[in-house]
Amino acid sequence: MRAANPIALRGVRKSYGDVIALQAIDLDIAAGEFLTLLGPSGSGKTTLLMIIAGFIRPDAGSIRIAEREILLVPPHRRDIGLVFQNYALFPHMSVGENVAFPLRYRKMSRPEMQSRVQRALDLVRLGGFEDRRVHQLSGGQSQRVALARALVFEPAILLMDEPLSALDKKLRENMQGELKALHERLGTTTVYVTHDKREALTMSTRIAVMKSGAIVQVGRPLDVYERPDSHFVADFMGESQFLEVQYGRDGTISYEGSILRATHLSQKSAKRHFLLIRPEKIEILDHSVDKSEFNLLAGRVAEVNYQGEYVLIAVLLHGGQRVYLRRPTGQNTMRGLPARGEDVQLGIHPADTVFIPED
Repeated sequence: MRAANPIALRGVRKSYGDVIALQAIDLDIAAGEFLTLLGPSGSGKTTLLMIIAGFIRPDAGSIRIAEREILLVPPHRRDIGLVFQNYALFPHMSVGENVAFPLRYRKMSRPEMQSRVQRALDLVRLGGFEDRRVHQLSGGQSQRVALARALVFEPAILLMDEPLSALDKKLRENMQGELKALHERLGTTTVYVTHDKREALTMSTRIAVMKSGAIVQVGRPLDVYERPDSHFVADFMGESQFLEVQYGRDGTISYEGSILRATHLSQKSAKRHFLLIRPEKIEILDHSVDKSEFNLLAGRVAEVNYQGEYVLIAVLLHGGQRVYLRRPTGQNTMRGLPARGEDVQLGIHPADTVFIPED
């Protein structure tokens, strides 16, 4: 494969009449990284991807690949491989012919073309499928053929627009692992679009979270999940509950009179701040635990629901808010569950305590 190329976007804007699709996007994508554009429908993810690919012309801004301005360069001259949501395979062609299609216009000899097709199919574990027809393929195999076609001319950049969305859950999870392993092997600069946060967390080097045509946070998966910058990112990235906290004049932060400690504080100013609670970050404390190590909340168990792999426990805090805890099932877990109506003390470790400013 060729050396990976970096991508630099500056001030990229796009509107459709009065509708702003992208608002002044600035983004640097390092050579060889796997960056995911993550956000809800209508956030601008696909528009940004298609602008990088060259299929949509922005209203303003600069797009540089390997320090070369490519705004006016046509798509087929950008050295970019593309994998679409619907795979876009040609049903009248064999697998080999589909994969070879991008090579036809590159004045390549037949032996070289056949060699590259073979290498690309071997990469995606479809060696020997050259003569298969498209209608004979499963969903996962079709996705791999589309990926092989995007890689066959050895592009410096690979763009993927929700390529796994049509697959069932089990196959989708398997393909996530395969795509991640393939990226680690090839090191191609990859930009991936999805609305699935678990997919983004699993596969990415970095995640760019988008909302209403803007990038609202960029960071490693761990940072975006554990240290969200805003109420929107916190809520979008996982199951989230928010308790409004009070900031004292002496710098203390409290909820219902209980002082809360945190190892990370947001620097954003806002009129209101909230304690972010995720079901896996909060626990019920028993008498054997040193409670001084935790931020404490008190309440009464409202529900205990068995959900197969997990038990979901709802606790009504004395302040009136309801919070949820999730515990993996197992003999020890099931024996130690609290009863409905039982008073409990909850603990959140300061390292897991995150305060979110109001958006």
